[in-house]
Amino acid sequence: MSLTKKQFDILVAIEREKKDKYSQRNIASDTNISVGLVNKIISELLDNGLIDVKNKITKKGLKELEPYRVKRAIFLAAGFGSRLVPITLNTPKPLVKVHGKRMIETLLDAVVAAEIPEIIIVRGYLGEQFEVLLHKYPNIKFLDNKLYNEANNISSAYIIRDYLENAYVLESDLVLSNPNLICKYEYKSNFLGIPVDKTDDWCIIVKKDVIVKEQIGGVDCHQMVGISYYDAKDGKQLAKDIEEVFNSPGGKEKYWEQVQLDVKRNNYKIGVRECSKDDIIEIDTFNELKQIDKTYDV
Repeated sequence: MSLTKKQFDILVAIEREKKDKYSQRNIASDTNISVGLVNKIISELLDNGLIDVKNKITKKGLKELEPYRVKRAIFLAAGFGSRLVPITLNTPKPLVKVHGKRMIETLLDAVVAAEIPEIIIVRGYLGEQFEVLLHKYPNIKFLDNKLYNEANNISSAYIIRDYLENAYVLESDLVLSNPNLICKYEYKSNFLGIPVDKTDDWCIIVKKDVIVKEQIGGVDCHQMVGISYYDAKDGKQLAKDIEEVFNSPGGKEKYWEQVQLDVKRNNYKIGVRECSKDDIIEIDTFNELKQIDKTYDV
C-alpha cells in the first residue's frame, strides 16, 4: 500500500516508541492528530497488517516504512566562518565549542540517535582538525573540498551530488537543542523552517505546502534553518541540477540551496518542516557567540 502522510506519521510514532502500552490518546498527542482520526487510521493499519492488536508495528509495517528510511546525513563543513573571527582563525567553525560541546556534535549525536547509517562530512578549511571526531563517531566518511576558498558552498554540494537520495544535508554551524528534528524516516523532501511574522534573514515562502520562493527578508514566512531532506526522486534530480548550475556562468558563486529553491525550483515540490527558535540556533557572529556562551565574553 501507499502510505498517506497521517498513516506514515502514526506508523513512525509506533515504531519509534516501541511501548507495550501505547494508547491511541498518546499517539494522538504525539502526532497532533485528533483521537477520532487516530482511531480510524489505527483500524486501517491493523486491517493491512502493518500493526498488531497491541498497536505494535509488524514486519510488514517495517517493510512498508523502508522506502522512507533516511540513508545518510551529509554535513557541509568546508567554509572559513569569517564572521566568527577570532575564534575561527585556528578552529573550523563547526568545531567551535558552545557550552563545552562542539557545534557539529549536537547534530551528529542526533544523527546517531536516529540510527542513520551513513555520515559524510565535506571539509575544507583546517580540514585535518575534523579527524578528532572519529574518536566518538568512527564511521564518518570525509570528502575534501579543495575549492572552498574560491567558490561558494555549491562547491561542497557538487562533491556530494551523487549521495543525495534519501539524505539529509546539514549546515555544520548549527547548535541543535531538539534532537527529534533528525528523524529515522522522512515522508518527502523538506526544508526546516521557523514560522515568523517578520524577518530580515533568509526565508522561504510557502504556498499550498510547497516552497515557492527563497529570499532575504519577508513577512508571514519561514526563516530558513540549514537542514533539509531529499527523497530518492528529488535526490536523483538534484544531482543533475547541481552539476548543471555549478558548471554554468556564475554558478560557482551561488549558495547550494539556490539550485532547488530558485534556479531549478520548477523541478521540485519541496515542503517546509516547522520548528521553533528554541529547537536550533545558528551562531553567525562572535558577538552572538559571546551572548550565548559567556565563557567567550572576556
